[in-house]
Amino acid sequence: MDVLELAKRRGFFWQSSAIHGPISGFYDYGHVGTMLKRKWEAAWRRFFLGLGETFYEISPAVLMPEQVFRASGHLEHFVDPIVKCRKCGHAMRADHILESILKESFEGLPPKEMDALIRKHKITCELCHGQLEEVALVNMTFPVTAGTGKDARTAYLTPETAQGAYVNFKQMFEVLRKRLPMGLAVVGKAFRNEIAPRNALVRMREFTQAELQIFFDPETITAHPRFADVETARLRLLPAAHRHAVQETTAQDAVASLGLPPFYVYYLARIQEFFLQTLGLPPEKFRLKELAGEEKAFYNRFHWDIELQLGIGWKEVGGLHYRTDYDLSRHQQVSGQSMEVGEGRKFIPHILEISMGVDRNIYALLDLCAREEQDRAVLAFPRRLSPFDAAIFPLVRKDGLPEKAREVQAALEQAGFSTFYDSTGSIGRMYRRMDEIGGPACVTIDYDTLKHQDVTLRDRDSMQQVRVPIARLPDALRRFLDGGDLGTLGKPLH
Repeated sequence: MDVLELAKRRGFFWQSSAIHGPISGFYDYGHVGTMLKRKWEAAWRRFFLGLGETFYEISPAVLMPEQVFRASGHLEHFVDPIVKCRKCGHAMRADHILESILKESFEGLPPKEMDALIRKHKITCELCHGQLEEVALVNMTFPVTAGTGKDARTAYLTPETAQGAYVNFKQMFEVLRKRLPMGLAVVGKAFRNEIAPRNALVRMREFTQAELQIFFDPETITAHPRFADVETARLRLLPAAHRHAVQETTAQDAVASLGLPPFYVYYLARIQEFFLQTLGLPPEKFRLKELAGEEKAFYNRFHWDIELQLGIGWKEVGGLHYRTDYDLSRHQQVSGQSMEVGEGRKFIPHILEISMGVDRNIYALLDLCAREEQDRAVLAFPRRLSPFDAAIFPLVRKDGLPEKAREVQAALEQAGFSTFYDSTGSIGRMYRRMDEIGGPACVTIDYDTLKHQDVTLRDRDSMQQVRVPIARLPDALRRFLDGGDLGTLGKPLH
């Protein structure tokens, strides 16, 4: 199945400003994609904000003063390796072109070593096969002038949502009555001037992140009060020392064998729970991959990526980073404002960051949930994440069936469900359209509905159908969306 073609045809996403000639790395969401994205974000909020009593979402600005990014290190270190073709001028990320040809990761390799590999393997331009220039580094931040005249200041579009949490830490710490650990979540836009955006939503220049920054006393990293809840969970890990295959080990064993602190492993386990249980993704398509040495940012003591196996290979969709006190220390140094907390023993809090790319996760859902069957294409989204909870179809557009269908739709909407109404085509064709959008349930209003005040409820995946009284439909649909077996919710049709 061509996921990008389906995404465009059914209203998920497409390149931005296409009528004027699009700029690569920018995408717009249609109505169906927007609904899917909002549901994913809502699931993320429910799960991760529920992990701590003092975990809250904030909404910082996306345009910040230059000093913020001087403190964060983005102006100095936020660079990617670029290589240009001497013949046609085409620019590529050096590590990506090496990876595509040599089939291994070169992220973090110094430019001189990348350049040596390019010469050794006689790698040329991917477009015209011209000779490549030497590898250089380019900063990916977007500078902006804020204000006019003598009030003009250099500012930057934030390349990550994390800085919004860091610059608001001290104020939020006071507001939340000086309690640690404290979690500040941001679900918002970030901007990176990528050298070569590719794979649609996987690598963009404007994208959405969902991040939770957990501020804590570094002396407490050796324990987590709820570690017992996850200690027997079997984690799918790919340690840096054993990259040949995923190792399944309990959280408790990960602490002992990998030297990871319980505080860190607790959140590794919760991340896996979110993907495998909340999102319902196949375990074999999920892994937690350790980054070590030059692969990880210099300030990260521990760094494990969240990876999903897609049609384009294993792709990172997020990560868990132990950033130590680097961020708050830098902001203290540049701003002159103290970030120390504590009475008696003063310390700068350390930070554990849960970071996920929302758009990458949306692309992954489409990729992992798309399937083709003999006579239909299906997006088998987890039921609670599907853009619409249910579609409402009158069997025909006459004899009072459309009016009755609208009554049923209104009742479901009033009960809190998102619905889709369609009467344009045969019932089979309407089912197929909804299967492609990923709606988990279809409700059909027919002539028996007028006689018996019941409807047909259809399961997208099994195509099983049952008759359900209208009065019980909201309860039956709610139970179905929560994972209930359709056969137990009504009278089966054969």
